[in-house]
Amino acid sequence: MKITEAFQGDHISLSVETFPPKGDFPEAKFREVAKALSGMKPDFMSVTYSAGGSGNSERTAVLAEMAGKEYGLNAMAHLTSINSTKEEIEAAIASMKARGIENVLALRGDPVPGKEVERPASSPELIRRLKAEGFCVGAAAYPEGHVRCESMEKDVVFLKKKQEAGADFFVTQLSFDNSAIFRFLSRARREGITVPITIGIMPMMSKAQIMRMIFTCGAALPAAMVRTIGRFEDSEEDLQKAGLEYAANQLLDLCEHGVDGVHIYMMNKPEVGRYLMEILRNAGYCRG
Repeated sequence: MKITEAFQGDHISLSVETFPPKGDFPEAKFREVAKALSGMKPDFMSVTYSAGGSGNSERTAVLAEMAGKEYGLNAMAHLTSINSTKEEIEAAIASMKARGIENVLALRGDPVPGKEVERPASSPELIRRLKAEGFCVGAAAYPEGHVRCESMEKDVVFLKKKQEAGADFFVTQLSFDNSAIFRFLSRARREGITVPITIGIMPMMSKAQIMRMIFTCGAALPAAMVRTIGRFEDSEEDLQKAGLEYAANQLLDLCEHGVDGVHIYMMNKPEVGRYLMEILRNAGYCRG
């Protein structure tokens, strides 16, 4: 099913992100996650490249195919361009088509040392290529701006270029600050972004995880989260509980304001996805 259908109707789209586990293709671990998700019935799930950004489009396509054919999940495969030659991108597209994958998240991605490409395709170029092959194509959006972009104004201008290239919907990078998310949505709509935007939320599982996200993604820490970390940083269990509560409140607030969708970065932890999805469904916001 094309993901655009997930945004139709009077419910809020509910989706999750998974990633290929580390190691030499530990398929059994991914199967555990996919099996658990099949019972939760998200509107769709995304499958990233291998953990750490090393990039393996074939592995991603294999797992997305497995999730769809064996577990009945509406899977979306990630495809990045920054470390791939034109020939490698064409091979990835051919593989996804052969495996029956309909949905792709088109990303420029992060550079990997030793895999530099002289002129990698931009995200709008990748979007156009995927649309030409009939895929339903999602693209990335950044509520607080991309870490390499000079300003939010330029970031939204580039977002418009992705839409003009054919992006069917956007999935945002994680943000811990709903006020920043609402400012971004308002600016994006003013600038002519009309396709659905689903909001990415990552629950806080540890102080180290949060610090890594700050420097990797450029996400700011609201005062409420800083206080939460200060209060519970000496107890991993209590910090995780507080992190789930913080994420749940974020998600409920987003749904109350009528966002198009919410996307849970669940870090391959089905129990995290289940907890948050049940809260949203019990509140009547999402299809269950």
